[in-house]
Amino acid sequence: MNDLFLAEKAFQPLADRMRPRQLDQVYGQSHLLAPGKPLRQAIESNRLHSMIFWGPPGTGKTTIARLLAEYSDARFLTLSAVLSGVKDIREAIEQARQFQGKTVLFVDEVHRFNKAQQDAFLPHIEDGTILFVGATTENPSFELNNALLSRTRTYVLKPIQAEDIEQVITRALQDREHGLGQLDLQIDEDARRMLALAADGDARRALTYLEIVSDLVEDGRINAALVGEIAQQGPRRFDKGGDVFYEQISALHKSVRGSDPDAALYWFCRMIDGGCDPTYIARRVVRMAVEDIGIADPRALELCLQGWQTFERLGSPEGELAIAQGIVYLACAAKSNAVYSAYQQAMEDARSSGSLEVPLHLRNAPTRFMAEQGYGDGYRYAHDENDAFAAGVDYFPQALAGRVYYHPVARGLEIKIAEKLARLRQLNCDAQREAVESKTPK
Repeated sequence: MNDLFLAEKAFQPLADRMRPRQLDQVYGQSHLLAPGKPLRQAIESNRLHSMIFWGPPGTGKTTIARLLAEYSDARFLTLSAVLSGVKDIREAIEQARQFQGKTVLFVDEVHRFNKAQQDAFLPHIEDGTILFVGATTENPSFELNNALLSRTRTYVLKPIQAEDIEQVITRALQDREHGLGQLDLQIDEDARRMLALAADGDARRALTYLEIVSDLVEDGRINAALVGEIAQQGPRRFDKGGDVFYEQISALHKSVRGSDPDAALYWFCRMIDGGCDPTYIARRVVRMAVEDIGIADPRALELCLQGWQTFERLGSPEGELAIAQGIVYLACAAKSNAVYSAYQQAMEDARSSGSLEVPLHLRNAPTRFMAEQGYGDGYRYAHDENDAFAAGVDYFPQALAGRVYYHPVARGLEIKIAEKLARLRQLNCDAQREAVESKTPK
């Protein structure tokens, strides 16, 4: 058994061997663990509470949870929400009850548990049986029950900056007990930087790359060429349907709305580089054309639809340029959300005003009976009027007469539209005033 244990230890991954054993060895989370910060104070003073760690992979969620237990001399139990069920939760709680001291129960990927499974922890958090520590890569506000959130405090872990990951790499190369120090490897500065950038904020990924490189180095020196073969930068963080996905599409939309074609192109490329389906972006770009450019530049919608169709015909990567062209055009185009705002207001009236009847003069009368009921009486055919406009006619139900939803902006084509509408509305006012005066007794 001892030989087997030693064999298992020999194959322990570098990232696991180099897991920090002190708070000062945790890089990249100084906003939580620097001296004087609340979490650091809670750990060092042994005044712990149940908590949620929310952050990207490889940022130290599991490591900090282990340190919590070690600093407080607590038993450390762990569950994976990917592999565990209610039975496993009950067994962990029973182990915690039998232990005389504190128990830190760490639940990895806690957002994978359903409501019933999350609720199973609540009474044991309240009675102090466990100090609950959940780790998640998803937004707790959306993925965790309010009941669980109300009994825990959420700490946000940030992606680790490249400078901090370089320190992690240096420490691993120097550590003779747990790291690669016994190999006496040297690493070029540009190679270390390349490794750090390729990790993309994930210290575990950086150490995994470093371990692979260390197995291949021949002359004791790690150079950029060797690192480039192993740690070719893969897709950036991009989780379809997750927080990063929606954050990036939001950034793209807001860059277009803010008339910044350069930032808009950057976010488009980030999403494409991350593996996003270009068709999804093309669909959203069409939405931007309608919502943020509107009638101020009707060509925008046409160009974006053409970009979508071009991508469907050419595919990737050639077709992505057509989508990019639409994005740049939108960012540079005159902006108007007048139609979007008008639609929202009209929809609110439609939903809140009930089933108002269509005025008789706007109804067709295909039968004699309907004509006898007054359908179509007084309707004026616009094309028979001067300038094809029947001045004074109201097309709303009586209860909503005179509503105005659409207010053109003073940009692009809507400048001309505003001028025309102002003239037509003045004609309406004149005609309605004349109608009132004609009915007033002299």
